[in-house]
Amino acid sequence: MKRYRRVIVIVILVAAALLVWALFFRKKPQPVQLDTEQPTVGYIATSITATGTVQPVDTVAVGTQVSGTAAKIYADFNSQVKAGQVLLELDKSLFQAQVNQYKANLANAQSNVVFQQSNFSRQEQLYKVGAISRADYDNAVYAINAAKASVESVKAQLQSAEKNLSFATIYSPIDGVVLSRNISVGQTVAASFSTPTLFIIAKDISKMQVQANVDEADIGNVQKDQRVSFTVDAFLDDVFNGAVQEIRLKPQVSANVVTYTTIINASNNDKKLKPGMTANVTIYTQEEDSALLISVKALKFTPDESVAKEYKIIPADTAHKRHKGDVGHKRAPSVFDTSGTKHKDSTVVQQAETAYVWVLKDKTLTEKRIRTGLNDDTHVQVLRGLDKGDVVVDGIQIPQATGAATPAAKSPFMPARRGGGGRPR
Repeated sequence: MKRYRRVIVIVILVAAALLVWALFFRKKPQPVQLDTEQPTVGYIATSITATGTVQPVDTVAVGTQVSGTAAKIYADFNSQVKAGQVLLELDKSLFQAQVNQYKANLANAQSNVVFQQSNFSRQEQLYKVGAISRADYDNAVYAINAAKASVESVKAQLQSAEKNLSFATIYSPIDGVVLSRNISVGQTVAASFSTPTLFIIAKDISKMQVQANVDEADIGNVQKDQRVSFTVDAFLDDVFNGAVQEIRLKPQVSANVVTYTTIINASNNDKKLKPGMTANVTIYTQEEDSALLISVKALKFTPDESVAKEYKIIPADTAHKRHKGDVGHKRAPSVFDTSGTKHKDSTVVQQAETAYVWVLKDKTLTEKRIRTGLNDDTHVQVLRGLDKGDVVVDGIQIPQATGAATPAAKSPFMPARRGGGGRPR
């Protein structure tokens, strides 16, 4: 009997302990809380990135057509020059001596013409009276003609020498800024086989261009006049704007990577951009200013068993149901366009995809099929299937030990959404 009494006492104590735990110590189950959002109207864009080099729009290489030694230099790096301004003078002594020589030769030839003209007159009078033969007369004609031809030849040589003398003075062909000076006083330049470059002048540095190297996988989305923004390492807080001007067809191959040079025009009124700077370029291939947006994580939400215990789950039409875990798949436009009308914007139609989201109303979760457009990996454009007033579920809150709910952790690497609804300027 004592053994039975001990067992009964133990059972009673255990039951009392369980009752006390259940009444005072057991934590009550926290209700499931859902993270929700409403579609908003705002800006969204798809873009590609590339790197490039800042260059002046137009540069001129100034050289020399004659060889010589630099005697005087009138321009240096960063000099502002005007068209016709003297940049450099070569030593002119040899050129001037050659000009003087041809001037003397010309005077000699002209003197010879005077002599031969006088001789021809005498020979012509003697020939008319029969005092000399025809051969003597012809010799006189030949001599006067040769003297005149010699004058013309020396004149041409003198003109060439004077032109070479003028080439010894180098002038600026345009208004601009000197970017490079490759000559010093006393240095000899030789122009025998190729023209040496003495100066490089930028025509207008208030307008610059970026030569960006766009990967072959992205070049198909790049078109002329698309908006571009870029930064340079010297001014990390400044964003410079431009537009695509040209896509050059010649490919550049480096380490088996094919890129295409894309020319981007940019304003440089504040003169911050300098030639040779490395630019980190973003080309906006598609933009929408007033798009209906939801977060990308709303497409990935799927209710689990804990949600099903507290909410009524209404799945989408099983005839168009996606596979479990599949966020979305491409469909032909005709599947979703019940109106039978054609869309004018073919790019939006080609990028349209089918996705599914869960809409909350009271205690009911309804799965809706939507048609999405642009996707920047943070937000997605909704083309059809949602209204501004719909409440879309994008996650489940995780209850803490104290009973307070904390939203799911957000990755610090996710880009922040731009403020406002318009495109950035």
